[in-house]
Amino acid sequence: MGEHGAVVGEVRLTVDELAARAGVTVRTVRFYGTKGLLPPPELGPRRVGLYGAAHLDRLGLIEELQRQGLTLAAIERYLARLPEDSTPLDLAIHRALVASWTPETPEEVTRAQLERRAGRGLSEQHVERLVAMGALERTADPEVFRVDPGLLPLGVRILDVPIPLETLLAARAVVLEHSRATARELQRLFRETVWKPYRESEPAPDDLARMKALTDHIQPMVAQALVTAFQRSLREELGEELAGELSGELSGNPNGYPNEDPNG
Repeated sequence: MGEHGAVVGEVRLTVDELAARAGVTVRTVRFYGTKGLLPPPELGPRRVGLYGAAHLDRLGLIEELQRQGLTLAAIERYLARLPEDSTPLDLAIHRALVASWTPETPEEVTRAQLERRAGRGLSEQHVERLVAMGALERTADPEVFRVDPGLLPLGVRILDVPIPLETLLAARAVVLEHSRATARELQRLFRETVWKPYRESEPAPDDLARMKALTDHIQPMVAQALVTAFQRSLREELGEELAGELSGELSGNPNGYPNEDPNG
């Protein structure tokens, strides 16, 4: 990397590098800075402004909120409600969640553009892992990829975590299977208990249009509720497993299973 580029273990980017990583222009970065949406950079050698991971993820979140249709004033209020100790990972998760609310707008990039967005070189194994995580889709051109802008930053973060590719593929299959089942059940529930009775009440055309608009606005609430419920369930499952392992270690059984008395 160059003198002011990203260094191992800590992201340090010039404004040009930050813009390239985020897929925006330098002018956009400076505009957000003047509006107070983006914290000022740290001053590095020769008073060059350097940006970190928090700037990168905050910038990505701002872009997703704009795609959602929020005004700058609304974005400012949204950011102000975030906890002061929000980590770059927290911001990346917020961005992925907001991106899930917006209609799918596939974004195609070349491998060179993808590597600039990722801030690193990407081997074929890296690409396979990102595809397995759903952050990328391949196209007919082997050098062009369809990017999920919400998932890509999270995918890049865990590229080097030693999770087998088979595990990523299996995990994605589990999530897709259960999320589709949940979506079908929620759609059935809403259709039978809300939409059908409303249609049978013979509403006026204007009321019908408003109801359809309200239905569209329910999606973000449902998405956030599902994510929150999943996070809580995952913490509980991991907590129970950890408690079982600790109990096993304390009882002299490293497998966490109840000790068996050979004498019955």
